[in-house]
Amino acid sequence: MDAAYDAVLFDNDGVLTTPTDREVLIDAMHDAFAAVGVVDPPSEHVRTVMGPSVDSLREVADTHDVDPHELWMAREHAAVTAQLEEIEAGRKRPYDDIDAIRDLEVATAIVSNNQHETIGNIVSQFELDWFDVWYGREPTVKGIDRKKPTPYYLELALEELGAENALFVGDSWVDVEAADAAGIDAAFLRRDHVEGVGLPREPTVEIESLEAIPELL
Repeated sequence: MDAAYDAVLFDNDGVLTTPTDREVLIDAMHDAFAAVGVVDPPSEHVRTVMGPSVDSLREVADTHDVDPHELWMAREHAAVTAQLEEIEAGRKRPYDDIDAIRDLEVATAIVSNNQHETIGNIVSQFELDWFDVWYGREPTVKGIDRKKPTPYYLELALEELGAENALFVGDSWVDVEAADAAGIDAAFLRRDHVEGVGLPREPTVEIESLEAIPELL
């Protein structure tokens, strides 16, 4: 671990804000299918569209004779809408320890697999505009292939920040893999929802709270 970091990047869901309830997202997937004329889709198709590959999305779309791009756009719109409702209702909220990273002496960024619009809503609703840059996934089929563990958005953020030695803080194996692919250190944040979860690759460091970040710097 190199303490001379010039930037710290953060995943969002499970790191900065609480994860969205799975049932809320499942309901949003049903709304997406309904928007393209598919009533009562099989549960396996709903699960697939929650987090598909490009190929699996096309297979589901072909089964229902709908355009995969239209299905995906409907899916993204439904997910953004559902999560905004959760934010406004106070069910999706920042963790209490987020204030520990508000005044870091290095550049900061959010890099999430969630939709770019959802991250924008989070930044706006919770007044997180003190982050220097933020990236969410673009709402296109191409965006599916660019999500972590692919380092695409991490690398965009690093380039925009001009960072040469950064730390990425996440709560899943895809965050650790993305950091490794981008050539930067990874801090695995072991909150309650990932207690006991194993990782295929060891992170640079494991922490239990965002309050540990200033110490790492």
